[in-house]
Amino acid sequence: MAAERYDAAVVGSGFGGAIHALRLAEAGRSVLVLERGRRYEPAQFPRDVRDVDALLWRHPHPRAARGLFELRFFSGLGVVVASGVGGGSLVYANIHVRPDAAIFEDPRWPKGVDRRSLDPYYDRVAERLRPQPLPAALRVPKRDAFREAARALGREVFDPDQAVDWERCDRIAECEFGCRLGAKRSLDRSYLRDAERLGARVRPGAVVHHVEPVADGYRVHFEDLASGRRETAEGARAVLCAGTLGSNAILLRSREAGTLPRLSARLGHGFSANGDFLGSIHHAARDLEPWSGPDVTTVMRCFDAEPGFTLAAPTFNRPVMEVLAALGQPSGSWLRALSPLWGGLATLVPFLFARGLLSRPHRLPFAPASDPGRVTNLFAIGRDNGGGRVVWRDGRLDVVWSWAAENRALVERVTRTMEELAAAYGGRFAPLVTWAAFRRIVTVHPLGGCALADSPERGVTSPEGEVHGHPGLYVADGSVIPAAIGFHPAMTIAAVAERIAERVAGSLPAVG
Repeated sequence: MAAERYDAAVVGSGFGGAIHALRLAEAGRSVLVLERGRRYEPAQFPRDVRDVDALLWRHPHPRAARGLFELRFFSGLGVVVASGVGGGSLVYANIHVRPDAAIFEDPRWPKGVDRRSLDPYYDRVAERLRPQPLPAALRVPKRDAFREAARALGREVFDPDQAVDWERCDRIAECEFGCRLGAKRSLDRSYLRDAERLGARVRPGAVVHHVEPVADGYRVHFEDLASGRRETAEGARAVLCAGTLGSNAILLRSREAGTLPRLSARLGHGFSANGDFLGSIHHAARDLEPWSGPDVTTVMRCFDAEPGFTLAAPTFNRPVMEVLAALGQPSGSWLRALSPLWGGLATLVPFLFARGLLSRPHRLPFAPASDPGRVTNLFAIGRDNGGGRVVWRDGRLDVVWSWAAENRALVERVTRTMEELAAAYGGRFAPLVTWAAFRRIVTVHPLGGCALADSPERGVTSPEGEVHGHPGLYVADGSVIPAAIGFHPAMTIAAVAERIAERVAGSLPAVG
């Protein structure tokens, strides 16, 4: 059976894939978007955490586990990503920030890719998603408490733009679980919807394995999850937008299969967690009403010294905050005894969800329960060293990185600031339990591995996103970001994708 042929075959429907679908469709091109996850209507986002197959993506082990969230525990760290039409936009905190110009002075960014050159593309994203900050007139106690604590520390704060229709938002702090109100301007309800109206085809349930060159383009090999069949599709251009883990995996498998032999030796290098570091404050001196408002209201800037970072206090809906309060803040040397269990968390966490042990309040040893109204999470996003490496070994993806040792200064600055913030709240600070027990972070912002670079000796893709050594093959997602940003990265990933999409569209022969 002959492969279907398109002007562009796009893998993934997150910020990179959705943007390419729209911009190429606007240019009159035929576009196929292959997405491993399913479509979600607002009312379909999972809320019963005991339904593990609906909640977690663990395919193909077991094959039926095709949920919204994928939680991976690699050698060096844990990673949480999304699966579904719309990619990470379904579950991110809606935050859109244009980083400081100084961020792009890092020599790992190729010449010509900087804040000034990206500003027109930031503008395009803003025009489409219309992000605005949480209205100042609204009463949001957790915002007030964070601002007052930051003022006590002498820190600058700002309310970031968010891709939310505030008139539809009920402010119930469920942004990161999939918005059941349809208030989030996720990509399936913006870029992708408009792309499909222009003729782009989005095909859910398609897991891409590898890519190979063919005459005048590329053939993408994938499995159709509904039928179990192995299929192919061809594009004059192929654009990998499967997220940092997905795009690295596809290129690594393609190299192993021998179909992309000229890939840069830098493939997989320069992986960054964007400095993600999580903690919490319990027993605050005032009622924060943490379930009132969006997940994030305000961001603190901490760039007065290096390594710099931003800091927010995300919270979730009332049931989740009640569970977190009941769990308390496990601490003490006994936690380090859990260290050998790190590799088993991939099995343990689904088990705990399935048994309802992470969905109803109960107490852990040595962790006294808190009043849920006096609890908040803390989330730092920093300039880590980007020293991770994505590898393919024994048929599996892994991320190798001594993150704790290589980013000691960042950890010290972040934890000290979090401790000071907790004191300003009149509460008690503790880091995420995976840090306390395993000295491992969990990131929701994986970046790198397919970095933009002027040459294949420095990175995998050109400054325009084209894979070195393989003309017509592009990458356009978080994997091309060559260094940690230290801010929420969605806006920058989207702006870089807009820039690459412009190049992809311009590289195709004239229509007609």
